[in-house]
Amino acid sequence: MTLAASPLRCFYAIFVATLLLIAPANAIKFEIQAYRYPPAKCIWNTARKGELVIVTANVGPGEGQRLDVEIVDSGPEKNVYLNKRGIVGEARFAITAHNDEGDVGVCFRNYLDVAEGGKPKTRVIDLDVDIGADAVDYNAIANQESLSALETEMRKLEGVVKEIVDELNYLKKREERFQSTNMSTHSRVQTFAWFTLFSLVGLGIWQIFHLRAFFKRKYLID
Repeated sequence: MTLAASPLRCFYAIFVATLLLIAPANAIKFEIQAYRYPPAKCIWNTARKGELVIVTANVGPGEGQRLDVEIVDSGPEKNVYLNKRGIVGEARFAITAHNDEGDVGVCFRNYLDVAEGGKPKTRVIDLDVDIGADAVDYNAIANQESLSALETEMRKLEGVVKEIVDELNYLKKREERFQSTNMSTHSRVQTFAWFTLFSLVGLGIWQIFHLRAFFKRKYLID
């Protein structure tokens, strides 16, 4: 039993590791400068409707600075999911995307509380955005349901595979929509081409009859 289960366990471990390696990394570390009227610095990630988005921001120290965060999407409605002022240290936010298509943006504004001369003030932000299966806390699920390590990995694999299937279905729907748009455009272009052709033929026939009548009035032809 042990020898038979070992290769299977290795296969699952390798497969999960491969999926995790090809998954996009959503962690970023950057500096943001403080201004009296700061522009928004936004980090965008793709998230479909109904997906869970976990945002973890580790904000470095910044004397005389106030950091505000806003989570929005790029949809036509411009949904604002969250707006927090004066975040410090480690902050964690969870939202569910409402937009069918588009991105979710985490926007920061670093306000300078006191205007001082000299060197510009900045602070460091370590941002981590987990979306979909990556946002699920499988350790909490394992503790709650008393899952073994292999069962936990299988649950993770199930979530990743479901996400891949959803992505493929989404791409299929987009392909069908693009194909429908392509066929509609082709039909309109074809209709316009036939209209142009019939218009040119009609205009040519009209010119023939018009010139014939003109020549008859001038007695150039019988």
